[in-house]
Amino acid sequence: MSFVDLENIRVSYDGKNNILKELNLSMEKGELVSLLGPSGCGKTTTLRVIAGLIEPNDGTFTVGDTNLTKIPVHKRNFGMVFQSYALFPHLTVKENVGFGLKMRKEKKDDIEKKVQAILAATDLSDYAERYPKQLSGGQRQRVALARALVIEPQLLLLDEPLSNLDAKLRINMRIEIKRIQRKLGITTVFVTHDQEECFSISDKVAVMNNGVIEQYDSPEEIYKNPKTEFVARFIGFENFFALTKKGSYSYTTVDGTQIETVHTADKKQVTGTIRPDDIEVLAYAPEAPANSLSGTIQMRTFLGNSYQYEIETTIGKLLVNDAQIQAYQVGDKVRLVIPKEKLVLV
Repeated sequence: MSFVDLENIRVSYDGKNNILKELNLSMEKGELVSLLGPSGCGKTTTLRVIAGLIEPNDGTFTVGDTNLTKIPVHKRNFGMVFQSYALFPHLTVKENVGFGLKMRKEKKDDIEKKVQAILAATDLSDYAERYPKQLSGGQRQRVALARALVIEPQLLLLDEPLSNLDAKLRINMRIEIKRIQRKLGITTVFVTHDQEECFSISDKVAVMNNGVIEQYDSPEEIYKNPKTEFVARFIGFENFFALTKKGSYSYTTVDGTQIETVHTADKKQVTGTIRPDDIEVLAYAPEAPANSLSGTIQMRTFLGNSYQYEIETTIGKLLVNDAQIQAYQVGDKVRLVIPKEKLVLV
């Protein structure tokens, strides 16, 4: 049994429409697991079930050997950090961080010791006597994180904690969160809609869609081998086309072109997908290379370090990003090579 288990969780606010549908999720102790997906997919509802802010209609939630499904939020030893820092403006950093311990009526000396330790872990010791208004956004976010960690929670729950920060600060803070999480070894659930943020910080990722988890795996595996078309589209695959199975690793397109892959599928009819960056575009030549299609450039867009082409082929329009200095022109006929190791079947 895993350290954290959500089993067959169903949530419906009106008794008819399910926000979560028989959701199952397991986490090992010390893992950082991200819930990734578009708005309305159910990721925040899942976090609220874990936090105890929502009681599911069906299913069970356990941590360790304890069933917490019906345990109220104030009796769960969890730390939470939300989009808004929710710091008390009239309290210093040290007082904000120690607030939870004070509410628990812990001894003054113990509070001081724990607060100083967590301020050191989050690099906030020099700011202990400052007030929130005297801090930057990143520093305030670290105070909120320190306040959640100082109570020594079983789980740390982070709900879009970096969304209010600018791009550069988000990158710095996600590194900081990972460093602290690894240092303390705390099991963490991180909710985000940002793919890059999620992949950079997570041990495991649950990609959610319409109340279910479509894929739960390592960031690397999801990035390289999405299992469904939804997951593929969400993480940046743009080219989709029908394939018919001819052999274990051999398929044909709708125009009869033979395509080889390193993947196989049980079904005869499948969908192939490939990222725009992974297709190689070559000047047209009568002799076709293996795994290639001919096409005509319909549109060209300059992206700074590359060009993006919209190319009409016999299997439909494909998007290709090409970093060559010499740009092709609209109307040029080209060859598109599809590397078999980059083609994914969904």
